[in-house]
Amino acid sequence: MTGTFQYQSSARTSVLSSTKPYPAENRAMAETPPPVHEHRSRLLEGMAHAVAAKGYADTTIADIVREAGVSRRTFYEHFSTKAECLIALYGAASHNALGVLRQSIDPGQPWHTQVHKALTAYLGCMAQNPVLMRTLFIEILGLGPAGLQARRRVNQEIADFIQGVLASKGDATLPPELAMAIVGAINELVLQAIETDRIADLPALAGPGSELVSRLTRPPAP
Repeated sequence: MTGTFQYQSSARTSVLSSTKPYPAENRAMAETPPPVHEHRSRLLEGMAHAVAAKGYADTTIADIVREAGVSRRTFYEHFSTKAECLIALYGAASHNALGVLRQSIDPGQPWHTQVHKALTAYLGCMAQNPVLMRTLFIEILGLGPAGLQARRRVNQEIADFIQGVLASKGDATLPPELAMAIVGAINELVLQAIETDRIADLPALAGPGSELVSRLTRPPAP
């Protein structure tokens, strides 16, 4: 769910917008300990880089703390399991993608143009890291009730956002069920692209996605 999602094996690039890049060779050489919130951010970064390199199943806590440049004790101060860390990463990455969506709404443009532009940016954000996206979208479903709850929370936030944008327009309303249906439909298109190794093509889904939103949010005929 980075400034945008990014992963490069040759350079340490921040994968979460709330954190800053940090050189791998310098991470263990800080003269003073980083604050607690930075430890958590580093662990999420470490998880993202580890799963992008090895996949979730093969990623160990040792991999995560090595990538993060922190101790195993620090990991357990923030997370009790690898799955809990993945859920936190899913939430952080999803909030970043939602932030991209929010920033891409331009009230000065016609509604269909707004939706198409926002979806293009949102899906483009996802497309920047195919391995990480596959991990977040697929593995989260295998984590049981906690993973499903995390997915529900994110979906609800996006549905609420859609309703809020429409409410600000003043000329269209959307029942909560239809807002969630839009989120579910777009998620299904994303999952289909992931399963068929077409993540790079995600921005092209902005066309059918914006058409769906436009049809469901069209003001009723007088």
